[in-house]
Amino acid sequence: MGIVSRGFHGRRSTEVTLPPGQYLVHDFPVLSAGPTPRVPPEIWSFTITTAEGARHRWSWQELLDLPSERPTVDLHCVTKWSKLGTEWEGVSLDTLFAGIDRDGDYAMVHSFGGYTTNLPLEDLLDGQAWIAYRYDGEDLPAEHGGPARLLVPHLYLWKSAKWVAGIQLMSTDELGFWETIGYHEYGDPWREQRYQGD
Repeated sequence: MGIVSRGFHGRRSTEVTLPPGQYLVHDFPVLSAGPTPRVPPEIWSFTITTAEGARHRWSWQELLDLPSERPTVDLHCVTKWSKLGTEWEGVSLDTLFAGIDRDGDYAMVHSFGGYTTNLPLEDLLDGQAWIAYRYDGEDLPAEHGGPARLLVPHLYLWKSAKWVAGIQLMSTDELGFWETIGYHEYGDPWREQRYQGD
């Protein structure tokens, strides 16, 4: 008779791999650069503007009428917390950009309240980004960017602009709000790109 039964294969690892310098949280910290905008859905809209100036606009109801997805993603904040397995619902940027002339390689994201952040356009496409309006099965609360926020989970969370209002395509890169005061222009948590020069 053997000492170890055939069904025993050792203990499963419960260790979590996080980006460098991050620690795990179970709550959802609220951090904002200014006052929380309160944008009623009936006046909310989202606009993609091409580099040539063509505008493509969706009302709240038009956004909800589009096919939605339910991504489960990990979040990594530049302030060093990470939250794993967060559940969202929203519209893929691939859906919104379908049929739009992608005449710029860069994007400036604009929010209600004046916040901006810049990203390469390629980071918004191919299943990497959403306009999210539900979190954990509930409508997205204002403190987390409701009624809708950009969700780009492979970059630090400041790139996932709360209270998103639109995206402007650009032929050259420009810096957004945090980037103009020293944050990294890209923000890859796995490369620990927190600040300019990282």
